[in-house]
Amino acid sequence: MAKLKPSKGAPYARILGVGGYRPTRVVPNEVILEKIDSSDEWIRSRSGIETRHWANDEETVAAMSVEASGKAIADAGISAEQIGGVIVSTVSNFRQTPAVATEIADKLGTNKAAAFDISAGCAGFGYGLTLAKGMIVEGSAEYVLVIGVERLSDLTDLEDRATAFLFGDGAGAVVVGPSEEPHIGPTVWGSEGDKSETIKQTVRWTDFRIGDVSKLPLDSEGNVKFPAITQEGQTVFRWAVFEMAKVAQQALDAAGITPDDLDVFIPHQANERIIDSMVKTLKLPEHVTVARDVRTTGNTSAASIPLAMERLLATGEAKSGDTALVIGFGAGLVYAATVVTLP
Repeated sequence: MAKLKPSKGAPYARILGVGGYRPTRVVPNEVILEKIDSSDEWIRSRSGIETRHWANDEETVAAMSVEASGKAIADAGISAEQIGGVIVSTVSNFRQTPAVATEIADKLGTNKAAAFDISAGCAGFGYGLTLAKGMIVEGSAEYVLVIGVERLSDLTDLEDRATAFLFGDGAGAVVVGPSEEPHIGPTVWGSEGDKSETIKQTVRWTDFRIGDVSKLPLDSEGNVKFPAITQEGQTVFRWAVFEMAKVAQQALDAAGITPDDLDVFIPHQANERIIDSMVKTLKLPEHVTVARDVRTTGNTSAASIPLAMERLLATGEAKSGDTALVIGFGAGLVYAATVVTLP
């Protein structure tokens, strides 16, 4: 049996830079209320959301990713040619193949970087971060770009009172590189496929293609609706509040720290009530800064954690070297949590 050479990767990995892109159009709750019977007060009390960003025709998944990635690469102090891997998490790139990561890698000017997409919903950034860490430690890349990007406005049913106000668009990116010390903790991740129907696309693409009106949802004017995201709100809320706090605690335990050691908490920006409940359950000290980007960005799925991270650093609410707990959770139902040092 042949003896293989050992890997020559770095001892550890860390986040070196972060960047974000929010579409230029800001959409207040008043616009959402044109299609549903609700109120600004109800939306804010149920979700904390005041505004969200929606992309225009030019702000494609690839275009937003390139903008966010360019900022992350500059923040990391490296060149695009040094990127050896591009991982893109998204559920809203409607071109099935090739992977949008390959287009992004080319537009950034990487030197033929490995590039692929993953579909892990709102936990996608955590999944991508874990894969990037493995690539660096294994030695298959020195620097890896992890992107979370969504155009969820394309998958929003504006007549669905339960979800119309939730979703926004945007892209967040980080550069992960080598480190002599651990700065990305062990990942606690998993899935609960028995609950996969609680967050899903309304109809399959094949059903939509066939166009059998009897099997497709119609809007108030009798037109066939484009496939959208639907969810069982109360079921998802209870799962997130009770189960994800446990996962977050497991990530702290795996990293060997306590809530007192944290500087920042960056949960998936799904709903401010969920965030508040997790803070209470985890008994986070008052000194811990909590990301609340959901108020002005909405739920951007895979993009929400890096976008929130970028904003906290840009506003000075968090600083380089802070210890942060990040956790994403969503469709699947999937989840991923880890402790990181902020770039």
